[in-house]
Amino acid sequence: MLAETTLRSVADLVAQGLIREEETTMLDAVAERYAIALTPTVRALIDPTDPHDPIAAQYIPSAAELIDHPAERLDPIGDHPHSPVEGIVHRYPDRVLLKLVHVCPVYCRFCFRREMVGPQGDGNLAGERLKNALDYIAANTGIWEVILTGGDPLILSPRRLREVSERLAAMDHVRVLRIHTRVPAVDPERITTEMVEALTLSGKSVILALHANHPRELTPEVRAACRRLIAGGVQLVSQSVLLKGVNDDAETLTSLMRAFVETGIKPYYLHHPDMAPGTGHFRLSIAEGQALMRELRTRISGVCIPHYILDLPGGHGKVALGEDAVRDLGDGRYAVRDRKGQEHLYP
Repeated sequence: MLAETTLRSVADLVAQGLIREEETTMLDAVAERYAIALTPTVRALIDPTDPHDPIAAQYIPSAAELIDHPAERLDPIGDHPHSPVEGIVHRYPDRVLLKLVHVCPVYCRFCFRREMVGPQGDGNLAGERLKNALDYIAANTGIWEVILTGGDPLILSPRRLREVSERLAAMDHVRVLRIHTRVPAVDPERITTEMVEALTLSGKSVILALHANHPRELTPEVRAACRRLIAGGVQLVSQSVLLKGVNDDAETLTSLMRAFVETGIKPYYLHHPDMAPGTGHFRLSIAEGQALMRELRTRISGVCIPHYILDLPGGHGKVALGEDAVRDLGDGRYAVRDRKGQEHLYP
């Protein structure tokens, strides 16, 4: 029988036939460090008879997560050095991240904020801490775009989201509200009329970046949730992570990007995996990613092509991984040029 509630423990996964009893000791050690959560929507997509199931790989813990690479970092993209007040990351002049919550409806095994999110994470932004974050945005009139992230902001109630939208609506200089979320893909029933209204009442342009990595995730129910958002006035773009064993072939990426476009979602970002602890088994080389992008361009329409990007370790920002941005130094090392023209060594 498939799960009717979110699976949150190794024991839950055993009961659902997703892992074997003999794996529990090792995976309990993973669960002590990194949170587990699979919604019923996600569970229904997993084929437990397939040891290489691409949905399972994204959500079911693996002993490989206990293996750290020397180059991996607890804060792989450098959020903390760019956080002037709690809950704000101000890395670029015209936009800020507003991290409202540090829990998610599901926990991806490759998450770049895996040391910060989950029940053991940094906690939610509320009360005086939320006020301070919103005051920072109000005081910095160069901020054109506010990006709600976390954790997953759509795990909050429409009432909580409405409170934030109303405060942002009062700031003339903030023109765009962007939401980074997995919710429509992993819990589509949460995308209610009330939720859509809470996001769009600000009068701002609202963009939702949907995170999905495999075409099987875009079920009819998920597509219907996306169309409810579009009908409510929300623009949809995609963000995906290039993951070994999940979507690291041109056929899967072609199907995924076409599925986005067919659903009314503009392909936006294809992330090279970040240097988060215990995620080495998901990482390809940059050269492999570039080869996949070259093949994609021979297969599909330009409207289906995402930006292949790397978020440089140390807080140096995103770089499009075009050939001109990267120099192959050999031995798996690259020199990557950031947006300011400076080169950084990437392992």
